[in-house]
Amino acid sequence: MVDVLSQNEIDALLAALSSGEMDAEELKKEETQKKVRAYDFKRATRFSKDHLRSLTRIHENFARLLTTYFSTQLRTFVQINVVQVEQLPYDEFIRSIPKMTILNIFEAEPLEGRMVLEVHPNVAFAMLDRLLGGTGISPSKINALTEIETIIMERIFSRALDTLQEAWKTVSDLYPRLEALETNPQFMQIASANDTIALISLSTKIGDTTGMINLCIPHVVIEPVMPRLSVHHMFVTHKKSKSIDEADALKQRVTKAKLPIIAELGHSEISVKEFLNLSVGDVIPLTKPVEQGLHILVGEKLKFIGSPGTLKGKVAVQISEIVEEGAEEQNGE
Repeated sequence: MVDVLSQNEIDALLAALSSGEMDAEELKKEETQKKVRAYDFKRATRFSKDHLRSLTRIHENFARLLTTYFSTQLRTFVQINVVQVEQLPYDEFIRSIPKMTILNIFEAEPLEGRMVLEVHPNVAFAMLDRLLGGTGISPSKINALTEIETIIMERIFSRALDTLQEAWKTVSDLYPRLEALETNPQFMQIASANDTIALISLSTKIGDTTGMINLCIPHVVIEPVMPRLSVHHMFVTHKKSKSIDEADALKQRVTKAKLPIIAELGHSEISVKEFLNLSVGDVIPLTKPVEQGLHILVGEKLKFIGSPGTLKGKVAVQISEIVEEGAEEQNGE
């Protein structure tokens, strides 16, 4: 953005040039000199601002889905929001997290490589306390997980990864699968020390307990889908896939819907006394002649006319006529 000088600044500049305090030639030389910008090779830029904005949008949706999921599972107030999306070296991320934390290491096919969902102990143990019947308070002292606690956490976070699949749907069809749950960052090696990662930080509140959930995505893992993270691609893809996906989903649901089909032989009316006096061998006359076709109803609507028979030893009905719209009322009469 170009700075616009005020009238006072312009007058002061002209006065300095006319008095000799400033030299116009020196100003021109300053403009032609190359400007040097510091570059840290340990913090290589792999994600553009466009990529980071797209990751922010994706994981804002992920945060909303996680809020709904954990609120349902824990049956208490849960609020999750994206605080920051940044890129940094992998070893810097490892140094920034607690020595004892919950590390959900997972893969997301078809991407190759591993990612991690790091959950601060305050948050993880508050969830555990709530799931085990408590009020959702994190203990003052964090101990190692027992086998039962590990299984419970694996289950809840494995299902939480399904919301990540939903959030990434506009970019790519990913299938996250929890691979392991660790508590010591030193035992986790999903990338080289200097590899650039995208770190999505989510502030989490469960009742009165607060903490952070960090999603670490190495650049080498999502590099194959990086071109799809552009704003233009996401907008066009989302617009096209939304209408197509909704139509296909509706079509699939309609075609899979089950409908009852009734072949009506006829009907009759008898009194309660006659009904009570029925015995084996009695005949109940129907109102419909034998030569008249059977009414075949789909749900409660008359749709076909058919004739009774058998097929491979089973009772069957052969459709002989399709009842057109409007004609069903006349046949019903």
